[in-house]
Amino acid sequence: MIPQDFIDQLLSRVDIVDVVERYVPLKKAGQNYLACCPFHKEKSPSFTVSPAKQFYHCFGCGAHGSAIGFVMEYQGLGFVDSVRLLAEQMGMPVPEVRSANPEATRAARERAVSLEDLLERAAQFYRQQLKTAPNAITYLKGRGLTGEVAARFGLGYAPAGWQGLAEVFPDYQDARLEEVGLVIAGEEGKRYDRFRERVMFPIRNQRGAIIGFGGRVLGKGEPKYLNSPETPLFEKGRELYGLYEARQAIRDKNRVLVVEGYMDVVALAQHGVGYAVATLGTATTGEHVKKLLRHADDVYFCFDGDAAGQKAAWRALENSLPFLVDGKALHFLFLPAEHDPDSFVREFGAERFEERLLADSLPLSVYFTQELTRRVDMESPEGRAHLLKLASPLLAQIAAPALGLIVKKRLAELAGVTLDELDVLSGQAKPAPPRGRRDYALPARSQRRDVTPIVRRQIRWLLMNPGWAADIVIPDSVPLTDEAACFAMLVECLQGYEVPPSTGQLVESLRDTPYHALIDSILNHALKEASEFAEPDEADREGFREGVARLWRVLNDAQLDELKLKSQHEGLSPEEKRLLWALLLSRTQAGGPADS
Repeated sequence: MIPQDFIDQLLSRVDIVDVVERYVPLKKAGQNYLACCPFHKEKSPSFTVSPAKQFYHCFGCGAHGSAIGFVMEYQGLGFVDSVRLLAEQMGMPVPEVRSANPEATRAARERAVSLEDLLERAAQFYRQQLKTAPNAITYLKGRGLTGEVAARFGLGYAPAGWQGLAEVFPDYQDARLEEVGLVIAGEEGKRYDRFRERVMFPIRNQRGAIIGFGGRVLGKGEPKYLNSPETPLFEKGRELYGLYEARQAIRDKNRVLVVEGYMDVVALAQHGVGYAVATLGTATTGEHVKKLLRHADDVYFCFDGDAAGQKAAWRALENSLPFLVDGKALHFLFLPAEHDPDSFVREFGAERFEERLLADSLPLSVYFTQELTRRVDMESPEGRAHLLKLASPLLAQIAAPALGLIVKKRLAELAGVTLDELDVLSGQAKPAPPRGRRDYALPARSQRRDVTPIVRRQIRWLLMNPGWAADIVIPDSVPLTDEAACFAMLVECLQGYEVPPSTGQLVESLRDTPYHALIDSILNHALKEASEFAEPDEADREGFREGVARLWRVLNDAQLDELKLKSQHEGLSPEEKRLLWALLLSRTQAGGPADS
């Protein structure tokens, strides 16, 4: 949605030191700044901010990025919202030139702000009403809540009257009140408050703006919990109750706990377990999982041990599979049937609850295999065949390669088949080569000219020193591996700048390219060395130039090897023969050995 040239302009005006220092106190250390990392606990500072590169990196946990990346990580915001926040602070209006109708986009954004204002005014009314509602106060005190926690979560009370909100909104006929779910239009045009005689739980987005409400009935009314309907601001499948309030606790613990109810979240916070959030009357969705994994490395789901809890847990697992990431983990905890998190923490305390959470929860891989084997007869061949049938479509969805392989190996072992046989049975085996074609093997990797270490080194140098791209000429005929294509793309991108960008600007410009993951991996390894934040000298730059020249030579030689091997086993097309002779001639002219 946001043009790249605006992002470049924003990052050229923002100073990452100022951005980080709004959240974390920094100390000058030579050319850079140091702090204790805000993303993991540490006693001595390993979090480095480089004003020259406009980049941050933690040598303890590996977190790194630009000013935009820092806001995303610290605030738990998406990319667009982080750009908007920084732009707002700099007084820069955010253009959206890719919108088919920019005027309509701007009008929609202004309307969203006006709808948020209505909800904030309603929340203030509900909070005020709570102060004079003895039945609601008695209920909350009976659940063990203090006024401090009630204020932290903005709890309120919707009075019994049909049009209580008319006190706040003199124009009770305003269509926007219905649009945000505060008012219901009944028969014959009669309008009345959606929430009446309920304890009110404001639902906030990650910016802290109220986007909806949950209401808990007092007495025997139905439904027990009532949520705001889907609105332009509120989509249940994307939002989580309590995430805004839990951000700091989630960062401190590097884990987040997902429970089923508002009172579970608030009661856990009351007892010191501040990293809990709740789904909003819907099953855990993939969007929920994506959001949670941005905030913490460990996500715990806590469900009742009854049939409904088991069903909800399995649904959460299924919806999580396409979003799993190696290095991050999902866990499942089932409480005794007589308890939910609220009642458990009130009876046994936070320490006992957390002990149980860490000791008794099942990693996703364990829960996955336990649940599937529970559903079949593992003593019979038919039952084990059924296990593979149940598992195959789920295995295909696991996005984390290492975890997926480990789970497949475990299932193959349980079913009494090999991993290759499991791949064949599940339709994931690699297709056989076409009939009639002669197979041949390339030399072992140790015997081939492997360009990966060379090109990764050059990419690393270029990421940390973008101005060096001016020295590079990409040969017209050079064959490119995936890594070399990434290097060439990086060069072309940098040569398009009039003034070399900072490392932070460069990384953000590559965020949505196919090479983002590769570049992030290279950065992650490179930044483990403190020397990467030091200023290079002319000898370093000369070494970089020599490395580029060597890269082109190795790429040409690798292609020559491939063509020669193919010529021996399959034969070459006329075009491939011409290329082979050209490469041989090039090698001879460069002083290399002549080949026949």
